[in-house]
Amino acid sequence: MHMKVLQAGALTTIQDRGRVGYLEYGIGASGVMDALAYNQLNELLENDPAEAVLEMTLFGARLQFDEDVLIAYTGADMNASFDDVIPIERGRVYKLRKGKSICFGMAKSGVRAYVAIAGTIDVPIVMGSKSTNLKCALGGFEGRKLQNGDEIPVTSRCHSEAKVRRLLEKSTKQPAYEKKKRIRVILGPQEGMFLQEGLDTFLGTEYTVSTECDRMGIRLDGAPIWAKGSTDIISDGIVMGSIQVTSAGLPIIMMAEHQTTGGYAKIATVISEDLPKLAQARPGDLICFEKVEIEALQKKGWKLFGR
Repeated sequence: MHMKVLQAGALTTIQDRGRVGYLEYGIGASGVMDALAYNQLNELLENDPAEAVLEMTLFGARLQFDEDVLIAYTGADMNASFDDVIPIERGRVYKLRKGKSICFGMAKSGVRAYVAIAGTIDVPIVMGSKSTNLKCALGGFEGRKLQNGDEIPVTSRCHSEAKVRRLLEKSTKQPAYEKKKRIRVILGPQEGMFLQEGLDTFLGTEYTVSTECDRMGIRLDGAPIWAKGSTDIISDGIVMGSIQVTSAGLPIIMMAEHQTTGGYAKIATVISEDLPKLAQARPGDLICFEKVEIEALQKKGWKLFGR
């Protein structure tokens, strides 16, 4: 069975939770940008929690299958429909008939949407993951974004009629993506390189998402963050959510395709619960940072960093 890509959209890739354990070799984790939408999608379809999905950015794809499938999408509202006629909602399961197409348009809210069938995307597992690493041309489908005419092997799970009915009744509430986002951070590891005035600016200023934002990182425009000297450091490790400050004093938030090491001082790290907000940030959105303490979050049992 195949999923045919009739139109690929602006940037559609195969992603899962990402590959773990290869940073020391210079291979980043990749994986989905919005872990919340991803987890909701696999749970909705009762797939394996680590199953691969399609991540669509800004403008979605048009897909067709050569068998009936159960399908759903989450994340950004991309004005989805069957055959450009029957509108479908985020966070609900539908049956897509053989030969019919599911169509996604321009994102009306958010940036990234995720689509999957009840089943699997049958691409090779590379270093423990099906995720596409675009910079290394690794994983996914031929290590690249999807193109018009691609045919991706997939396997649809067989369900009893009772289970199909149950899945079709399922839904999960989808977030509203606001223009202004409050992002919680843990200061460090190089906060000591910044003046108190710079820290106050970082925590007390609204920053604007620039047009330079992608799967690697989100560059912000706004008031410069003053350091005690140069923000250059001997390169050290980076995680998703690390906030580097450039020599111009402006922050860059590292995202899923981040480099494994970096030579700019890191003023703070975004907690994992707020990374999905950033994954859906559009150019022009406003970001304000709020300092939180590790101990307080640990008492709540929160996962702090990573996915």
